[in-house]
Amino acid sequence: MPVISRGLSPFLLAPLLSLSTLALADSAPGPVIDPEAADLPQTEAAPHDQRVTRFDIDENSNIVGEARVIEAEKEDTLLDIGRYYGIGYEEMRRANPGVSVWYPGEGTEVTVPTRFILPDADHEGVVVNIPEMRLYYYPEQKEGEPARVETYAISVGRMDWSTPLGETRITEKQENPPWYPPQSIIEEHAEDGRELPDVVPPGPDNPLGGYKMRLNIPGYLIHGTNRPQGVGMRVTHGCIRMFPEDVEHLFGKLPVGTQVNLVSEPTKFGWRDETLYVQSFPLLEEDRRSPVLKRVLDADEALVATLKRHDIDTDIDHRRLADAVLIPDGAAVALNVEPEEETPREPLPGSLYDALPTPPHLLYQSVEI
Repeated sequence: MPVISRGLSPFLLAPLLSLSTLALADSAPGPVIDPEAADLPQTEAAPHDQRVTRFDIDENSNIVGEARVIEAEKEDTLLDIGRYYGIGYEEMRRANPGVSVWYPGEGTEVTVPTRFILPDADHEGVVVNIPEMRLYYYPEQKEGEPARVETYAISVGRMDWSTPLGETRITEKQENPPWYPPQSIIEEHAEDGRELPDVVPPGPDNPLGGYKMRLNIPGYLIHGTNRPQGVGMRVTHGCIRMFPEDVEHLFGKLPVGTQVNLVSEPTKFGWRDETLYVQSFPLLEEDRRSPVLKRVLDADEALVATLKRHDIDTDIDHRRLADAVLIPDGAAVALNVEPEEETPREPLPGSLYDALPTPPHLLYQSVEI
């Protein structure tokens, strides 16, 4: 087996235990603009072509889609491009470091991250991977047809209003819902000098958008939005927010009783065409005080499970894996060891632990961007 469980030496264990993931970067170079707070006009992006986020699932793989590179047009923003392809704000920003969110520039090459590793959860109903800020819907498989998945960008709850984890179900659906702000949100707005009414009727000022689906968790919904430029960010009060066209599409497909599985998989592994991939996402803010060691151990556990599930026997570039785990940017990175070059090169690390930078100051250096 290419990955061997082994103990950590005291020299490596001590610094890892002493570090928290607060030391890790978000892998998001360039200026960060909050489209919810910025005094900017609403994006004029057209609803996306949902065919680009619907896939047949290969029975020998847990990866769907392919990354795209397109040329921006003069009037494009990264949000416009992302929405057309069903990709959220943070996904687009991380995939395009150094590119302006609002003015990429005519002819600029823009990466659209439309290759997805499916979460390690049952392919049933809806699966939401919170760190990825992405929803996966698995329609019931019809006889004689391949299994299928549809995937959608979402927004999830801020740190102080985090989205819960666990299995739940849809208990109620409503079109053109009014919004009854809970007292906690009314008080939060009042502290900022903003007043909220007791009820917000359906219409352009309603943050629920045109559709809502209530979960069997008090106070939590899957709903649309009147601010689509914020989809793909942690901006909600715990609910799951979707592009208007996406929630409308799912509203017609998900009956009351549909299972919804809320998971946290910041690091996923996938297998396709004899190649092993890793896809890693920044930890949620409330998880960043956990030791780096926990993230490493979780990643190693997921890796071993993937190798066993797909009966994989291949050499792994653990240095590349360590980079993906410690500096997560959401890209699907191939981990197979490349063929040996004619010129000698430094031996590759034998495991993920061997690839981790030590002593501690090198770990900090490894995540500087």
